[in-house]
Amino acid sequence: MKSRFLLLCLSLFVLGQARAETTIRVLMTTGLGEIELELYPDRAPLTVANFMRYVDRGFYEGGVFHRTVTPDNQPHNKVRIEVIQGGINPAKEQNGGPPITLERTNETGLKHLDGTISMARLEPDSATSDFFICINDQPELDFGGQRNPDGQGFAAFGRVVRGMDIARAIQRAPHEAQALNPPVNIVKVVRL
Repeated sequence: MKSRFLLLCLSLFVLGQARAETTIRVLMTTGLGEIELELYPDRAPLTVANFMRYVDRGFYEGGVFHRTVTPDNQPHNKVRIEVIQGGINPAKEQNGGPPITLERTNETGLKHLDGTISMARLEPDSATSDFFICINDQPELDFGGQRNPDGQGFAAFGRVVRGMDIARAIQRAPHEAQALNPPVNIVKVVRL
């Protein structure tokens, strides 16, 4: 009886560990402070693998948050959003990876809520290294949303678990139109 109880406890522990490993934690240090991210490789495997390839190769070190989108700086868009956008060190762009397939939110079940991290893109299947963090809920960035005329949405792949105050500070930083001026440095991004 004791051995069955021990086996049951061990099984529950192993199962709990397997579930815990379905997320990846990343710490992004910026010129304004730290942002901790939780990524979901079980739900958006291609997008997380792409982002982590840039993280593990150090491509975001020396990168910048270069864009802030606020309700006031998008006068020609009838669908307004709020995000901050960042990317890799410009000197490393030549060595970046190829575009990845768009993992749509209707397939992953992830939504563009306050603090969601997602890949920036122009066309479907064109995302490489630029990402954005949602400020407030942004349903128009999900599949079927109207921010992008193709209605395909953007590839959400994680969320901010600590540091939304820093993300909001980046959004409020000095800018000209949507360009942060000066950009906010990304000092480093590492796995936890």
